[in-house]
Amino acid sequence: MDRITVRIKKVREGAILPLYGSEYAAGADLCACTEEAEIRFAPGETRMIPTGLAAEIPAGFVGLIYARSGIATKRGLAPANKVGVIDSDYRGEILVSLHNHSGEVQSIQQSERIAQLVIAPYLAAEFVEADTLEDTVRGAGGFGSTGRK
Repeated sequence: MDRITVRIKKVREGAILPLYGSEYAAGADLCACTEEAEIRFAPGETRMIPTGLAAEIPAGFVGLIYARSGIATKRGLAPANKVGVIDSDYRGEILVSLHNHSGEVQSIQQSERIAQLVIAPYLAAEFVEADTLEDTVRGAGGFGSTGRK
């Protein structure tokens, strides 16, 4: 399996480096690094949770922050923006915008695994204005239009 090097700096005491849960895991777990032992979330509340980490993601790659399936499905805690994006030129602390989608008060503990980080390559596009676009079978069909027969 190919690997790239991502330099990580701990910017808070007690920060935990991202860790893969299994040999073939795509996402490395990110842990909460807070001053409080427990952070509580009211139903519908969003909180910015620090990880205590900053990263040097290589050019041509992006860090994508996804939900951890366990706390998302069992407790309703998932990134508010669905997928967080860490650009390769960002050097600040990685924060996870965690939202309580459940109808009950939820909490996370200091050092708890709260999200997962996937490092992925990307292509930068050159956007060129055009007067026409190539026709397709779908055309301008909107949401759900590809399922029609």
